[in-house]
Amino acid sequence: MEDGEIIQLLFARSEQALAELAQKYEPLCAALARNILGSEQDAEECVNDAWLAAWNAIPPANPAPLRAYLCRLTRNIAVARYHANRAAKRDSRYDAALDELERCLAGPFRTEEELEAKELAQSIGRFLDTLSRENRTLFVRRYWYAESVAELGRQTGAGSAAVSARLFRIRRKLKQYLRQEGMIG
Repeated sequence: MEDGEIIQLLFARSEQALAELAQKYEPLCAALARNILGSEQDAEECVNDAWLAAWNAIPPANPAPLRAYLCRLTRNIAVARYHANRAAKRDSRYDAALDELERCLAGPFRTEEELEAKELAQSIGRFLDTLSRENRTLFVRRYWYAESVAELGRQTGAGSAAVSARLFRIRRKLKQYLRQEGMIG
């Protein structure tokens, strides 16, 4: 079923919309949540929470594209659960991806205290536009979808060491770019 038809079902408050969401987007959203949380059960709960959030938001929201909207809902819910689990001393492999980026963004000040998150996101977006398609895809899959270095290596046909080195170079370029934009010290 096309996204527009699913949105129409949501506007009509038809429970069939939830079944269509699950059929079309559950594998993607579940993988995203699982990459962040490292738990099948937590991932399943996050996806269910994302469907509920979509049900409650549509209408009046009319997201386009629906796929990106659902991924953002799922990711936000999974990250919130990750932080709750971490506060309860339950860590996941998402720590590695966060630690990699944190070193790139860390400076003598705390980013969230000094800069609007929107400005930082816009700078990162502009930086991504400077990358090759392959590097941009690698960056997004690692730091947005939280895919493991080993998985990225398998999918790209490169070894984990090669993927790690490539990600290191991309993060170094990001740090340099953010310095040039005055986003970090």
